[in-house]
Amino acid sequence: MNRFHVHLNVADLPASVAFYSRLFGTAPTVAKPDYAKWMLDDPRINFAISHTGRAPGIDHLGLQVDSADELAALGPRLHAAGGAVVPEDGAQCCYARSDKLWTHDPQGTRWETFHTTGENTTYDAGEAACATAPGACTPTTAAHPAKLTAAAACCVPGSCC
Repeated sequence: MNRFHVHLNVADLPASVAFYSRLFGTAPTVAKPDYAKWMLDDPRINFAISHTGRAPGIDHLGLQVDSADELAALGPRLHAAGGAVVPEDGAQCCYARSDKLWTHDPQGTRWETFHTTGENTTYDAGEAACATAPGACTPTTAAHPAKLTAAAACCVPGSCC
């Protein structure tokens, strides 16, 4: 079953954690010094916030799936929607390990579809991991410059390599 995903960049993580904990009626499922995530069933959403130096606001939207097969089934749908689709296998991001497919909608909003395969001890792979473990790096977006652009942050195709 798919779960809707929203990731917000926030300016004040403790104040935001307090706000969303009261709004959702529960503490975060994951709480780190720079990140928090609620895995809610009503509504069925993976709602994440982070304070990593990026401008406050929506970072990206997405769909989280339960299996590699469900992720593979979303690939043709993303392609049919018209955006360039960039795979990111073995991503280390947001304290998790995931296989992902990225695209942008017509307004430029980033969409992440992903299957989480495990936990990670840090927010992202970082430059050191990219140098030693290329599989942990996000893919190059050079072939898709009109659709996808790199940025110096986790969860962005081409972010570290």
